[in-house]
Amino acid sequence: MTENARLEPLEPWQAEEFAGHLERAREHIRPWVGPAFVTDDVEGARATLRRYAERQATGGGRLLGIRLDGALVGGVMFVEFDAGVGSCEIGCWLEPGAEGHGLVTRACEVLLDWAFTTRGLHRVEWRCRADNVRSSAVAERLGMVREGVLREYWPYDGARYDKEIWAILAPDWADRTS
Repeated sequence: MTENARLEPLEPWQAEEFAGHLERAREHIRPWVGPAFVTDDVEGARATLRRYAERQATGGGRLLGIRLDGALVGGVMFVEFDAGVGSCEIGCWLEPGAEGHGLVTRACEVLLDWAFTTRGLHRVEWRCRADNVRSSAVAERLGMVREGVLREYWPYDGARYDKEIWAILAPDWADRTS
């Protein structure tokens, strides 16, 4: 991705490192990602990594870590992946100390390029809480269009939040990258 940042698969054997990373990121990302993702211990981290490894093995999801100067600081994933329909959803997370370097945008560009050019998908979605300004900004930088809002969809900490749906289509991506 950059001279000091790279993207690589996260696998179950890396559960201890992933758990340590989540310990650093947990409170920062908890409001924005699903509760099953933000685990509290090594076994939970292993279960998350195993779940994505199983999805990848069956052509479903995929989880990739973002490393900055060798340290795991975040990641991107195919939350859902349906080659038969030609559509997927991508997501991301990042430790606070790694924000502001364009890492998520670059990592998501890699996912988009792979989904469209290698796998031949037609549509990639991005879903986030409507008040997650940083996430919406990434979707915009990727050339996605805000297609709608699911009102009061996301429960968190005793309240309900709107969820935005963003998407980019293969022809739009091809126009951006040509």
